[in-house]
Amino acid sequence: MTIFHAVLALVLLQRGGELVLARANTVRLLRLGAVEFDRTGYKFFVLLHAAWLIALAVTVPGATHPHWPLLALFFLLQAGRVWVIASLGRRWKTRLMVRPGAALVTTGPYRLFRHPNYLIVLGELAILPLAFNAFAVAVAFSIGNAVLLLRRIRIEHAALGLSRFRRPAALS
Repeated sequence: MTIFHAVLALVLLQRGGELVLARANTVRLLRLGAVEFDRTGYKFFVLLHAAWLIALAVTVPGATHPHWPLLALFFLLQAGRVWVIASLGRRWKTRLMVRPGAALVTTGPYRLFRHPNYLIVLGELAILPLAFNAFAVAVAFSIGNAVLLLRRIRIEHAALGLSRFRRPAALS
């Protein structure tokens, strides 16, 4: 197994585990009265992320040597991802949901950034392909993700009743 294949396998395992956790949290939050917004938009995120992994698998030759500083940065972003998930705890999920009356999370990375997970994903989608010389994959999927995120953030702020000047931290 090459370094590229090992990294891709780790990312697939991580994302799979996150989807299981997100699903469990989503079911629990729905039972607690949370409301999902933009179900259609969610499908585009799923498609984008699956296509990103497929594009990497198809376009990167397995024997490609990584640019180690970029690969290290990618793994640093994974620590940020874990921090986000830990900060949100049982409120972390991949869907856009709001539980009426729930307070916004203002701890962990949410003290520092409005949307830390979105920033992490922006970095991941660019940095992992760049670490393996897949410039076109980095550019194409970064642009696609940015378009989806701009839309999602507008919907998220509307769902939370927030103006762009108030600091949203997280959804319930």
